[in-house]
Amino acid sequence: MSEIKIGAKKIGRHQKPFIVAEMSGNHDQSIEKAFKIIDKALECGACAIKLQTYTAESMTLDIHKNEFMINDKSSLWYGQSLFNLYRKAYTPWEWHKDLFAHAKKRGIICFSSPFSLKAVDLLEELNSPAYKIASFEIVHTKLIEKVASTGKPVIISTGMASLQEISRAVEIARKNGCLNLILLKCTSSYPASPKNSNILTIPHLRDLFQCEVGLSDHTKGIGSAIGAIAHGATVIEKHFTLSKSDGGIDAEFSLEPSEMKLLVDESNNCKDSLGSILYGPTNEERSSIGLRRSIYISADMKKGELFSNENLKIIRPGKGLDPYYYDLFIGKQVKKSVLKGTPLSWDLILKN
Repeated sequence: MSEIKIGAKKIGRHQKPFIVAEMSGNHDQSIEKAFKIIDKALECGACAIKLQTYTAESMTLDIHKNEFMINDKSSLWYGQSLFNLYRKAYTPWEWHKDLFAHAKKRGIICFSSPFSLKAVDLLEELNSPAYKIASFEIVHTKLIEKVASTGKPVIISTGMASLQEISRAVEIARKNGCLNLILLKCTSSYPASPKNSNILTIPHLRDLFQCEVGLSDHTKGIGSAIGAIAHGATVIEKHFTLSKSDGGIDAEFSLEPSEMKLLVDESNNCKDSLGSILYGPTNEERSSIGLRRSIYISADMKKGELFSNENLKIIRPGKGLDPYYYDLFIGKQVKKSVLKGTPLSWDLILKN
């Protein structure tokens, strides 16, 4: 697999994790707040800010009963209609040009998740450097076709999708011109439990579809994200808010700035720690080898005296012989007189 480039950032096994701060509806319909979210994401070290491009009308019907209501009592949005929820959370289309321009000016990548064919047209006008297909849209084949046909990198979240549905989405994307594909493991519950994250799926996705992989993470902390990087994720997406206390639409499972900075820092540390398969000392460890245990003379000895447990000791530092050879000396004669504190060496044994 060759590295994928989004904006100025490269994505791949040999690169630092590509951290995406998802704004979603946490701007609370304030463009000034949206600008601040972009600024904070950059300040925290995120690689990109991601928007969502839809209108309530493009998502559902203006109906407020039956299956058009959120009836799951465990949901953060229980009791709301789908239409009202999307109307509350959407990012006004007239903001997009200014948000993209602000991100470019500040030096952070900005792209979006389109939820309709018209949304792709808008984002193409703004020269979005990549596209994200949300988990709920993985069955929207026409959307995948259009996004793939742009030739831009495509990121697809796989939450809820069966292996057959993922395979179909990948096939459609590649058939329609997508050369740079990233699949994200995702658990589409809000918030998600780490126990339901199933991070071990990530390397399987990589092997199965021969593409870059990552995690779209809805858990409250950063543990699942770090675990994902340890298992080969090169992209991490987390919802981002200025403050959970602001009560943004996704605030409960979004990261605050201090948490996002911690995610960025620890993701980089995790990536650095993976290294390669290595046995033996690293260059940094070589100076410590001399502090391991070895065999020393622990009492003054006269020439011809027998080595015993009373005059040999396995101690630090490590200038003497390896402790492995201790029993070979017991009962043998010392070749010459030696003082306590002398490291044991082969030339001290009297050969008969």
